[in-house]
Amino acid sequence: MYRFLEKHVADYMSAPVVSVQPDTPLLELERRFAQHDFNSFPVLDGALLVGVVTKFDILKVFAFTPRSVVPRYEVLSQLHAAQIMTRDVITFTPDTALTRVLQTLVDFRVKSFPVVDGRRVVGIIAREDLVIALHDTCASAPA
Repeated sequence: MYRFLEKHVADYMSAPVVSVQPDTPLLELERRFAQHDFNSFPVLDGALLVGVVTKFDILKVFAFTPRSVVPRYEVLSQLHAAQIMTRDVITFTPDTALTRVLQTLVDFRVKSFPVVDGRRVVGIIAREDLVIALHDTCASAPA
């Protein structure tokens, strides 16, 4: 377990990153989610992070409430990533300790985070990456 304490995001993040642009339509987002089986995509304006679009963001578009009538699918499918994305994004840098990422995952119940150098996305760190890191560092530890 102590080896896990020494690990950083750069040791386990996934790169390169599959991203979308702010003007990516909802239909294309759905296609990409199905194609890649990711939970989220960073939304980049040029090379800069402006948000993250998740499967949950798409589901929120279709939520029924007592005060609103959901428009027809044809209308909703015209929405773009910038209109539904999460703008307040938790990010980490490559030198962040994995212990901090683990605690943030537990606290916020988020599945993945962009890894940034400034506002440039350089990777993704996800729950699966932490499971692998824990396995790698704990399974090889002496009993």
